[in-house]
Amino acid sequence: MSRTLGTARSRRAAPLVVAVALTALLAACQPAPPAGQLPTDHTLVGVVAAGAKDPRGAPPGANDFSCKPSKAHPRPVVLVHGLLATMTTNFNSLSPVIKNAGYCVYALTYGAGLGDPYVGGLGAMEQSAQQLKAFVAKVRASTKAAKVDIVGHSEGTVMPQYYLKFLGGAAEVKNFVALTPLYDGTTLAGVSSAVAIGQALAPPVAALGTSLVGVGCASCPQFLQGSPFLKKLNQGGAGAASVRYTNVMTRYDELVLPYTSGEMGSSNATNIVLQDDCPLDLSEHLTVAFNPRVDRIVLNALDPSTAKPVPCVPVVPVLGG
Repeated sequence: MSRTLGTARSRRAAPLVVAVALTALLAACQPAPPAGQLPTDHTLVGVVAAGAKDPRGAPPGANDFSCKPSKAHPRPVVLVHGLLATMTTNFNSLSPVIKNAGYCVYALTYGAGLGDPYVGGLGAMEQSAQQLKAFVAKVRASTKAAKVDIVGHSEGTVMPQYYLKFLGGAAEVKNFVALTPLYDGTTLAGVSSAVAIGQALAPPVAALGTSLVGVGCASCPQFLQGSPFLKKLNQGGAGAASVRYTNVMTRYDELVLPYTSGEMGSSNATNIVLQDDCPLDLSEHLTVAFNPRVDRIVLNALDPSTAKPVPCVPVVPVLGG
């Protein structure tokens, strides 16, 4: 009996052991940076280590308010994290990549809740957009830049649209690079459909359910497809007409359902699905933030005049590349 139980436990533990070993191998294989460049880490190990070391700190290369934009890269880049993340954990990989390319890079943690330094994005997105507006104003004052570029992941693709459309941000932003965007919300686990049925059959019950979802996370109900927030946000189109969008999606997104919620059908938007030109890229929602292929896509979007081909390399779900 005990031998059978021990065997079952060993079998369950085996995938975890393999995953840990593979992640450690990926971390060990990260190339050393050239002289004068910040190191980059495209693994989950790097993300976890960064968050544990300094959960309130800025990601590598970010928030140097003495930085002055160059003629080649006149716009500072502002990084906007996703739900339950912070600037540190979400952009441990991408921030040094952009900094190494010669940009002034900035990041903030917004919507923090429950007194937990490891968790952001919980506040109502209207309030978080006000925080973003104030942060962009600080960046522009420091750098004397007329406009900034924004790179956002997950909630960081939706919340900033409120800033762009209702808080004057469209006049202050040139490029918007959206990683795993969900402009049309998500039907995660069928929740949005259940809410819609409840509203039709028993509005008070549906309202109670939505309120419970929002306890401790005011932004969570706002993500649901068809939510009042998204209906307001998408009036007249998902994006701001004067901003140039690059939308990066993955077919394996387990949180943005369907993943095509991130598409824009406008002339000022470029839609990219990572697997369309690289079946080796198995990244899901999280891994897009530390995907070496996404590095190149982001840099191409920030400066199309220096665009280079995006390599097709293996990317392991959750673990990285």
